[in-house]
Amino acid sequence: MRCLFVTTSVLCLLAGGAMAFEPSPDASSLNKAFPGKSYSPYADRGFPSMPLWGDTHLHTSTSFDAGAFGNRLDAHAAYRFAKGEQVTATTGMNVRLSRPLDWLVVADHSDNMGLFDLIYAQDGSIMSDSEGRRIATMVANGGEEGVAAALELIDAYSRGEKISPALAVEAGSKTFRSVWQRQIAAAEAANDPGRFTAFIGYEWTSLIQGGNMHRVVMYRDGGEKAAMVDPFTTEAPIGSINPRDLWKWMANYEDLTRGDVLALAHNGNLSNGIMFPIDAQFDGAELDAEYVETRAKWEPAYEATQIKGDGEAHPFLSPNDEFADYET
Repeated sequence: MRCLFVTTSVLCLLAGGAMAFEPSPDASSLNKAFPGKSYSPYADRGFPSMPLWGDTHLHTSTSFDAGAFGNRLDAHAAYRFAKGEQVTATTGMNVRLSRPLDWLVVADHSDNMGLFDLIYAQDGSIMSDSEGRRIATMVANGGEEGVAAALELIDAYSRGEKISPALAVEAGSKTFRSVWQRQIAAAEAANDPGRFTAFIGYEWTSLIQGGNMHRVVMYRDGGEKAAMVDPFTTEAPIGSINPRDLWKWMANYEDLTRGDVLALAHNGNLSNGIMFPIDAQFDGAELDAEYVETRAKWEPAYEATQIKGDGEAHPFLSPNDEFADYET
């Protein structure tokens, strides 16, 4: 056995020595052996080696729905929670993430942005109005009375009605602009380059004949640019429920500020098939090249899943999920 081992070792050394003296081919000989343009799909390309985790779709008390259902935490609290700090929830429970996020978009609804913050604070603009005072008092009393007040407001707005002008925060108003400035300030204060990114954003909440056409709008800009243009809403005459009008707003924003925005559609599973049309757009307009190119430009990504269900699903994979049966 010892002789065999020695012999094998000698052979390996001899082979290694032979390879060490083998000359490297020069460029001219390689070009002759392999004519034509060289190709390697991965040459000169960089790949992300550290995925960054975050949330594109978070609501605070500034959102009409979250505020209506009792959320009392603002954008500052949301960013602190995302960064790994302990926060006291509306229920009084102390909560903290097991691992901090790398980034967050606080995407409060642009329609009636900040209304429930005013109601909870019993702001003078609310309390000086008889209907506003009635609703604010019911909310402050809490319990079934508070729930009844919230449902009354939700029902009115879902039908396109208002209980009172005081119970509305309309685009273009001083109050609306003040709320937006507050949202921007919260993101700017939380942003910590290299450690945590606080994206400025909001949600455009279009509902067409019961079909969900919601989009989250994300900014790649700081507060100075984001403050130049108010968020788009769904209320005419300034706003619209048509996604094409949202894309026009986005184009106008970029032209005016030289900034960058994108939109993330979500909950197509609740759109009754109109989020991703096949034959025609929701209003009967043709599905032409302009529509496809424009949508691809402004909506390069899609929210695949959230608490309301999967935006992309199939009944073969989810036979017990009624939201999985989309256009199948």
